[in-house]
Amino acid sequence: MSGQIGRNLLLPGNLRYQPKDLKEFFGYDNLYRGLAEVELATLEVLAEIGIIPPSEYAKLTAAFKVELLTIPTTEVDALERGRDGKKGTGHDVRAWVKRAQEIIGMDLGRWLHVPLTSYDPLDTGRIIQFLKAYNLSIRPAATQVLRLLNKLIWKFSDQLQIGRTHGQHALPITVGFWLATVQYRLLYNLKKLDQHAGELAGKISGAVGAHNAQIGLGIAERCGKTSFEQRVLDKIGLNLKAAPISTQILPPDPLAYFLFSACMLSATLAQFGRDCRHLMRSEIAEIAEAFEQGQVGSSAMPHKRNPISFENLEGMWIRTKNEFGKVLDTLISEHQRDLVGSSVARDFPIIFVNLQTQLDTFLQKNDKGVPFLERLTVNPEACQRNFNQNAHLILSEPLYIALIMGGYRGDAHHLVNHTLTPMATAKKTLLIDMLEELAEDDEELKKVLRNIPADIIELLHHPDRYTGDAEEKARQIFGQVEDYILSTVE
Repeated sequence: MSGQIGRNLLLPGNLRYQPKDLKEFFGYDNLYRGLAEVELATLEVLAEIGIIPPSEYAKLTAAFKVELLTIPTTEVDALERGRDGKKGTGHDVRAWVKRAQEIIGMDLGRWLHVPLTSYDPLDTGRIIQFLKAYNLSIRPAATQVLRLLNKLIWKFSDQLQIGRTHGQHALPITVGFWLATVQYRLLYNLKKLDQHAGELAGKISGAVGAHNAQIGLGIAERCGKTSFEQRVLDKIGLNLKAAPISTQILPPDPLAYFLFSACMLSATLAQFGRDCRHLMRSEIAEIAEAFEQGQVGSSAMPHKRNPISFENLEGMWIRTKNEFGKVLDTLISEHQRDLVGSSVARDFPIIFVNLQTQLDTFLQKNDKGVPFLERLTVNPEACQRNFNQNAHLILSEPLYIALIMGGYRGDAHHLVNHTLTPMATAKKTLLIDMLEELAEDDEELKKVLRNIPADIIELLHHPDRYTGDAEEKARQIFGQVEDYILSTVE
């Protein structure tokens, strides 16, 4: 963040949420850096193809490039609106061009913004912002979250836990399996972000998108096999390709899909928050977030340990999904464009701000340097206690299926539901015990029980063993994440 002292680096959105790693890309006074990169690349190509005389292009020193790249947004605002009693440009890009010309002089400055229209550098600059923010901040943070969550998955892959559907005890799983269901979604959505990041494009196509000036003024014919548009984008780097076709603005779809994938990743982080928040309930207590020295859980009840981080994870998702509505609102414009979506698009970075805030929650270190996710605790005793509450009932599924497979001719589901379950509930004993007791006076049931293999009868006496492939699945997802991390290491 060198060179940022004295600059306004506030991020868009709520002032409470200002992840520092995004300020380089979306901090207010850095918003024209992407535009400057496009303008500088354009000057370079114009010089290469002989449009700008070498003697004039030579005036663009390294120091001047740095100055252009760091023109503060506040200075552009002042020129746009007017300053020192002078009337403003009333146009943001022309204000930037005017300031840039003040810096480098008019001999070279007269070539700025030739043969561009405003949204060549603005739209392409926006893509540059998002790609750099993703590559240098969001993606590394998300990858670190994957690593930390993988440690938990491996550690608790065989830790017994009662599965819950509709808020009710269902079938046994493991803690690692639960974590892996979230981890898979994180991996899936991060891969989607990777995919759509690779589809983001730029444009240097002019006022209506048809390269009119480039073709009509002979610029295109000087460029050979690689178009002027692509040559400019190649100078920028980031493997940016030109949109196959554009109007005065980029087709909105690639960025919309990219930001939608960011929203999906945010939702998955919120899913983890929702699960943990409920598992941290006093009567469940299977999960606990770290409570640091000096922390306060409640303003009125000192004994409380509120799940503030988990709650914030879900709250950020609510903010994010509503921000995405703005992206949807910019999917249409009049003819080759209008200005309706311009102010709206300035809020798009809020989606990244919210997502980065969620990721930072997972990665927040305590005074010993230990990340929040690594300080998450699982209480095996609570897991076992909660499991035991309904352990006598939870094997209703395998029992009714075993009855059918053993030759029971009646409604096995009804038998378990309406006969065995009330008996087991009253006596707090296993369903299989109730079936065996019932069979003592029922020859049909006795015959059915004899037909059920001994290993299944044994399983029905041990609910803790009925975990399916929960442990195996947890380790499979662990492996997929490890493969992804290895494949992305440069």
